[in-house]
Amino acid sequence: MTSDAAPRPEQPPKWPYTAAGLALVGVVLFAGWSLEDARWERLPQFPGEILQYAGQMLDGVLTWPGAHPDGQADPGLTYGDWWLQALELMGESVALAWIGTCVGALFSFPLAFLAASNTAPWFVRVPVRTFFNAIRAVPEILLAVIVMLPLFGLNPMAGAMAIGIHSIGSLGKLTLENIEAVDQRPVEAVTAAGASWWQRVRTAVVPQMLPETVAFWLYRFEVNIRASAILGVVSAGGIGALLNRVLRGREWEWGGIMLAVIIIVTILVDQISAGLRHRILHGTETPMVEAAA
Repeated sequence: MTSDAAPRPEQPPKWPYTAAGLALVGVVLFAGWSLEDARWERLPQFPGEILQYAGQMLDGVLTWPGAHPDGQADPGLTYGDWWLQALELMGESVALAWIGTCVGALFSFPLAFLAASNTAPWFVRVPVRTFFNAIRAVPEILLAVIVMLPLFGLNPMAGAMAIGIHSIGSLGKLTLENIEAVDQRPVEAVTAAGASWWQRVRTAVVPQMLPETVAFWLYRFEVNIRASAILGVVSAGGIGALLNRVLRGREWEWGGIMLAVIIIVTILVDQISAGLRHRILHGTETPMVEAAA
């Protein structure tokens, strides 16, 4: 006995996707070619210039202590003095990032419960979410220039507060998403037992969302370190002011020292933060030991 096999469906044509991809590439190329200020004739010289600048920066980083690379901004400063000054200002940038992260975490944590759909009514969460979106849309450098510098003056506190306010919006968004993603079964259990709103949040919501939220705080700290380096350009503290002065003067040797310090500190903080995040989210891995029979 034979049975009729079902007809094999036809393979959809691929040419529409190919045509759409080629059209997208064409639009990108046309947009790049139509840039008025772009000097595409210098594109072949680009790799050589990059290697030249990188070589000058590397020469500044590898110069032996006591030497004076060409083009230094202040003849009174030795090679070691520049490293110490860069490390001191980078430490200030890390301090700004830490203060800003603490401010953002302190204010975003309670506000997130007023913005989550499973812990607050709509007439409360809509204004709070709007507040998060509004301050998250404004870059840190604009907050520093428009709000914090007139309030605190030209000192590092302006940069720390600008980072902190911007962090409220970002951390608030991430925290409320953690709150909305919690398992509702523990919440329903404590609600059935007669728990109040505060008791439900404290016993059923916070234990579930806190580890991942703390991990987000640590990640935001890494992001804020980069932001604090930029805020120094507008005299809001940190290494950015010195880096801006050195690069504007095309003193590539000293610029190499600045960039080396930024990269070293950023990598170090990233590794420490990654280890802490893994410990918070996954705990310590205990190797299994098989007992001999």
